Amino acid sequence: MATFSQAGMALFPRSTFIEDCGASTKSSFLGNAVGSELLVVNRGARTRMAVTSAPKNREITKSSDFDQSETVRVGVLGASGYTGSEDLPNMVAVKDADFLNVDAVFCCLPHGTTQEIIAALPKNLKVVDLSADFRLRNTATYEEWYNGPHRAPELQPEAVYGLTELCREEVRAARLVANPGCYPTSIQLPLIPLLKAGLIEKDNIIINSNSGVSGAGRSAKEANLYTEICEGIHPYGITKHRHVPEIEQGLSDAVGSDVTISFTPNLMPMSRGMMSTMFVQRKQGVTVDDLRNHLVERFSDEEFVVVLEKDIAPHTRHVRGSNYCLLNVFEDRIPGRAIIISAIDNLVKGASGQALQNLNLMMGCPENCGLLQQPMFP
Repeated sequence: MATFSQAGMALFPRSTFIEDCGASTKSSFLGNAVGSELLVVNRGARTRMAVTSAPKNREITKSSDFDQSETVRVGVLGASGYTGSEDLPNMVAVKDADFLNVDAVFCCLPHGTTQEIIAALPKNLKVVDLSADFRLRNTATYEEWYNGPHRAPELQPEAVYGLTELCREEVRAARLVANPGCYPTSIQLPLIPLLKAGLIEKDNIIINSNSGVSGAGRSAKEANLYTEICEGIHPYGITKHRHVPEIEQGLSDAVGSDVTISFTPNLMPMSRGMMSTMFVQRKQGVTVDDLRNHLVERFSDEEFVVVLEKDIAPHTRHVRGSNYCLLNVFEDRIPGRAIIISAIDNLVKGASGQALQNLNLMMGCPENCGLLQQPMFP
């Protein structure tokens, strides 16, 4: 086995994709979807289950065109981080990888290192990039927020933003998908449908989000030490978190004009999990029930997005290790305003799980393939 670094590549066997493709119900969160390992199949004793209840039973839609005798060969670039590690087969350096032996690639490299590598990959490969390098359509905006030049601007027009439930057909037809960030996933899933429907105002959107420490990555940082994190919470990136332009891009697209948000992220003393609380102004004559009913209708046929029963608040422990997003809407004490709460696992729906969901679409596999039972790390 070659010495492996963040630029390493893991090659998965062809059978990886199809071992757990099958029906499930939306009422059983057969969690532990992918954690950080993306495509590693169930390894038995290391698997942990997280089962909770949803409002309705619903069988997942299968892909009628998918032949389970077919297999897909997948490579993972950067498998030493939380979004790409654990239980991996033999690994090789990128320079030694034979990309002719794979059909698709997950790129889990740090921000700013992905663009040149993806640009050099064979053009026939399907690519899902988990970094932020292709999320922002405007390369000048990328340079402003990520403090460096975009090194593959010729690829940016090709990149499709992979918020699966809201961009499904675009993802299905894509070669290069920019996987959304964790905060943007938890925020855009409820807000974009409400903005598109004209049910909430685009102004005065206030968002407070809480994330587990794994959201900051696996590299050694003083701010992430146990003694710095335990027994307390603290905000960070106030007014300048790098996910702000990504969120504003999606919300602006929904209404056709610029949206500016007030966003404060907080680091929580837990390894994984994310909860976003959004404070919005309802349009004149719109009730909280109207907001909730619209989300129920919008996501009624979705496997992984669940609007909870009225007055039930989402909990991060109910989505731990799963690819689910739990949502609900509450009336604010301030007249005309509403509170929307979402919960996801930042490493799964906020990263690796959504990446696999996207690649399933790109390869013509059932959308929940590989997302039913998986080990968790951490």
